[in-house]
Amino acid sequence: MKIRTVGRHIKESLKSLVRNGWMTFASVSAVTVTLLLVGVFLVILMNLNEMANSIEQDVKIKVFVETTASEDQINQLKTKLHAIKEVESVTFSSKDNELKNLANSMGEEGQVFVELFQDSNPLSDVFIVKTKNPEDTMTAAEKIKKLDFVDDVRYGEGVVERLFHVLKVSRNVGIFLIIGLFFTATFLISNTIKITIVARRREIEIMRLVGATNGFIRWPFFLEGIWLGVLGSIIPIALITTTYKEIYNSLAPQLQVSFIHILEATPFAYQVSGLLLLLGCLIGAWGSMMSVRKFLKV
Repeated sequence: MKIRTVGRHIKESLKSLVRNGWMTFASVSAVTVTLLLVGVFLVILMNLNEMANSIEQDVKIKVFVETTASEDQINQLKTKLHAIKEVESVTFSSKDNELKNLANSMGEEGQVFVELFQDSNPLSDVFIVKTKNPEDTMTAAEKIKKLDFVDDVRYGEGVVERLFHVLKVSRNVGIFLIIGLFFTATFLISNTIKITIVARRREIEIMRLVGATNGFIRWPFFLEGIWLGVLGSIIPIALITTTYKEIYNSLAPQLQVSFIHILEATPFAYQVSGLLLLLGCLIGAWGSMMSVRKFLKV
């Protein structure tokens, strides 16, 4: 395609936006509303996924060793724990270390507790086990229970299963909503642009009669759809970027002491902005092509 022809198509597409002012406004409004909804749910879904990953990574198995186990037996148990295929890492914590951790969790009263049981520590040595896949926690725990020299296994049984179920359902619902909004946006924009093209069907028919090719007719509409997508994405990008940065700056200090994390404003806000801009262009271009296709049939 010649550069002069490309310039002509760009000029015609921009003229069309101005000439069909109300139709352009309707199309841009449809893009704006739907992309704003898509953007909001996208931000929620991606942060929900980040929180889910943070929670899942925090799930560990505590293996309490029998108090009568010798050092050799403890080493044998450690070797067997490493041999379990679901296990990623095994960390040993002595009963003295467990006593200190317990004392630290009790605050000022903890020191009295340490002094009381310093000579006769009633706690057990512990192995802290982390699985390769958080969802394998239950499977690994069942295998560990059957090993020799294991007194008890704790991983939040019952609570962990419900947690993983809730996280899985939340992710699936979020993905379903994003897909649903995407198709809704495409449908609305396609039909809005179709109204514009119907109003200009005589112009298309005249161009066909004078020998214009389908590609020559299609390109201005294709570019017009892209402009509509770009214009419609401006407000969602501005609102989501600004709002998310404000929310992040407010919540980040409070979440520093928590195991729950949200995505950092930079570069996440800019990544979402780029995605919305690309999505707007794709939906606008696709909607234009689908709408003009019926008028180009022989």
